[in-house]
Amino acid sequence: MLQAIACRTPPCPMNPPDTTETTDKPPIVETTLPARLDRLPWGRFHVLIVVALGVTWLLDGLEVTLAGAVASALKTSPVLHLDNAQVGLAGSAYIAGAVCGALGFGWLTDRLGRRKLFFITLAVYLLATAATAFSWSFASFVAFRAITGAGIGGEYAAINSTIQEFTPARVRGWTDLSINGTFWVGAAMGAAGSVVLLDPHLLPADWGWRACFFIGAVLALIILPMRRWIPESPRWLLTHGEHDEAKRIVAGIETRFRDAGHTLEDPPDDPLRLHARSHTPLRAVFHAIFVRHRRRALVGLSLMTAQAFFYNAIFFTYALVLTEFYHVPGGDVGLYLLPFALGNFLGPILLGRLFDVIGRRTMIAATYALSGVLLTASGWLFEQGMLTAAMQTGAWMVIFFFASAAASSAYLTVSESFPLEIRALAIAVFYSFGTALGGIIGPAFFGRLIDTHQRSEVFTGYVVGSALMIAAAIVAAIWGVDAERKSLEHVAAPLSAVGKE
Repeated sequence: MLQAIACRTPPCPMNPPDTTETTDKPPIVETTLPARLDRLPWGRFHVLIVVALGVTWLLDGLEVTLAGAVASALKTSPVLHLDNAQVGLAGSAYIAGAVCGALGFGWLTDRLGRRKLFFITLAVYLLATAATAFSWSFASFVAFRAITGAGIGGEYAAINSTIQEFTPARVRGWTDLSINGTFWVGAAMGAAGSVVLLDPHLLPADWGWRACFFIGAVLALIILPMRRWIPESPRWLLTHGEHDEAKRIVAGIETRFRDAGHTLEDPPDDPLRLHARSHTPLRAVFHAIFVRHRRRALVGLSLMTAQAFFYNAIFFTYALVLTEFYHVPGGDVGLYLLPFALGNFLGPILLGRLFDVIGRRTMIAATYALSGVLLTASGWLFEQGMLTAAMQTGAWMVIFFFASAAASSAYLTVSESFPLEIRALAIAVFYSFGTALGGIIGPAFFGRLIDTHQRSEVFTGYVVGSALMIAAAIVAAIWGVDAERKSLEHVAAPLSAVGKE
């Protein structure tokens, strides 16, 4: 296992030694470890990171899809018997739980370490989504959905920070967007699973939707032991006085690459100098986010809010649109999501490399603006009654080819735009603010609009989502950060960094 290798492998003599200066002040660490991680080729170790940690996006896609796919079954359930407004409120509860989980677990991730938290958050998700299957009332269903969301929200903070800190700078954009794209693998699994499990010929009517929620629990149970192979982030260890452990981990990773036949370049001769400290005070955290980097904060908040409203408003209610306006049978809703999910998956995969080649600012502005314009156009066609269910699905497929890359770039932006010591909490803060503003309001807002049974009212909601996306595109174009192919420490200097004497 990687940990065993890392613990017994000495630093390579080809790499310049790291040093620690001791004075009356907090000790200063001089290190090239971040540069050594950035110069690594893409290899099996990075694939392991992607599979074991990137599953978070798959699980979220599964949960969001199930919320929509089982909506009809929840409404006809003899136990729950929810109405459209309650379905929307349950979606909002999931998002509210994700907001609280992101903030709480995000703070703990920066304080206690990435590795401890990505075990805890996955366990919370596993238990809560399994408990959802045993819901006996609207109140219990909402409570379990909120706790499920808390696990997923915490996962985002712990997982995104870990992935960012292990991925080489030259492919960080494509890697991050591709991982985010696995959301739609989960969406396809949820759709396919719901088609099978909601079939009344297979399971009784009130059992099908319960069985659907076990899909995520089984996946989490499979992934949980795989995470034992992932070490703590060396970058986090450096800022928390664990310099020797960080060196052992990096040396172990380098040994794996050399054993696989790779020749590693020498890292730059410009070491990073850091003050080692046990934690960063919250006052320093919020000063860094909202004062020192306030323009980046505006960009992150704009991107997260727009994509959260855009996605959550539509995905928590897409099944209601298909059943209410196109009269699609509830059991067939999942079939319409499969091509939809394909477009969303292909967007980040095919466009992701452009974020590293053309650049962050240009691609973020372009994908956000295109998403907004296309949604307005398709919304008008929907209002005029010019679309069939298949045509509506095709339109969504095209729109979200771009919107999926745009939404993924929002997470990429907030992950790499802020200093190392506060990365997880920064992800949590912007995820929470954006999701609270756009995600909690969105599903409930659209649920009310659909309950009017008026296409014009639903079109109004689409216009609001489009306007938010276009506004975010303008903000990104003006104040976005050109982070492509740059180390995380170059994009945002650590709070503990010290200048050369």
